[in-house]
Amino acid sequence: MSILGKIFTWWDGATVGTLLNSWKNGEQVGEDSLGNRYFRARNGNRRWVIYKGSNDASRVPPEWHGWLHGTFDELPADILPAPRGWEKEPTANLTGSLGAYRPAGALERGGRRAAATGDYEAWRPGAE
Repeated sequence: MSILGKIFTWWDGATVGTLLNSWKNGEQVGEDSLGNRYFRARNGNRRWVIYKGSNDASRVPPEWHGWLHGTFDELPADILPAPRGWEKEPTANLTGSLGAYRPAGALERGGRRAAATGDYEAWRPGAE
C-alpha cells in the first residue's frame, strides 16, 4: 500500500497515526494465530488491537475478545486452559459475503420455496 494509503485509510490495517500512537503510548502484549497484534496502554487503562489485513471485529478470537473488553485482566495464554479436542476454530462472520447462509426460498438461491400447507388463514379487518 502506498504511503498516502497508509496515512488516510483505516479499513485495511492501521493508519500511520495509530501505529505511531501504539509505539509511543502502548506496549504489545500478544499476537493471535491470525497475526492480529494486541496492545495495552502503558498506564494500563486502555486496550486495543491492530488487525493484520482488513479491520473486521469478527476476526478477533474469543479469548482475545474477553481480554480486550476487560472480562479478565490476565493474558489469554496465562489464564485459559488448553483447547479441548472437540473444540472448533472460530470462523469469521460471513454475513454480506458470498459464503453467507441462504435459506431455501432466498432470492440468491433461485427464490423458490415450498408450497404453503394450507394451515394458515390471513387476518382480514372486520372479519371474525
